[in-house]
Amino acid sequence: MTPGTSTYPSRFARAVFDLLNPIPYGLFVGTLIFDVTYAATGNVFWGKGAAWLVTTGLFFAIIPRVINLCHVWLFSRNQVARIERIDFWLNLVGIVAAIVNAFVHSRDAYGMVPQNVILSVITVALLSIGQFALAFASFDFKGAARE
Repeated sequence: MTPGTSTYPSRFARAVFDLLNPIPYGLFVGTLIFDVTYAATGNVFWGKGAAWLVTTGLFFAIIPRVINLCHVWLFSRNQVARIERIDFWLNLVGIVAAIVNAFVHSRDAYGMVPQNVILSVITVALLSIGQFALAFASFDFKGAARE
């Protein structure tokens, strides 16, 4: 398998995955920003906003994770790169941290601090590491080298 080639069995699945995969990441980053702001200010607006962002991020994470699950573990087991399996596990643990974070956000008032910030950092860090790993795995270093 050459870098940059798709091993997805369907172009439609790849298109849907590429369209929806960045949305939860952006919402989880927004959750982190809102959580840090809430911890600093104590303004309830930021805590409630973070609760909405993490919940919406989890809803948008369902379809890309199912597509990734099918791609990595069901349909193309032999063709999947090791980095894609690592990305799958990083995303899975990150989403579990986001689920726990959603439950933490159900607490009253300032009772969610500092767990909400810690879980948001864990979620964003794991998803970021997975995205960086995939980006570096598909980067063509030979084409970037000076001649």
